[in-house]
Amino acid sequence: MSETQKNSAPRAGSAQQLFRSVLVRGSLLSLVVAALGGGIGWIIVGTAGLAGGLIGAAIAFVFSSLTALSVLFGARLPLGGFFGLVLGGWILKLVIFMALIVNLKGADWLDGKTLFFSLVAAIIGTLSIDSLAVLRARIPVVE
Repeated sequence: MSETQKNSAPRAGSAQQLFRSVLVRGSLLSLVVAALGGGIGWIIVGTAGLAGGLIGAAIAFVFSSLTALSVLFGARLPLGGFFGLVLGGWILKLVIFMALIVNLKGADWLDGKTLFFSLVAAIIGTLSIDSLAVLRARIPVVE
């Protein structure tokens, strides 16, 4: 086995392990945000608050999963393919988010404030999870 093969195999495994961990923790965070955001929204506003909390958690789950999956699958591609996949995923998320906001704006069955605060809580949580996971990862950055 060559020196390059020895060095590349652990990194690929470590990166896959890192992003699987991010996916699992992001899923758990989305469940917590759904329970807390939906529960608090239901207590304060009623069913519209419950819908806002659940939709906010679902949006955060889908977006954080798309990010982790695009990096996980992109790691198997050449560098140009990696950047193309990650950028394409980012553009897709932007378009989906804009379409969701346009379609959900003014919905009577949805409380916008609960949706907003659920999204903010989930975004801060996923940023924290991603940052801590990368900081704690044992992935060499120099060959």
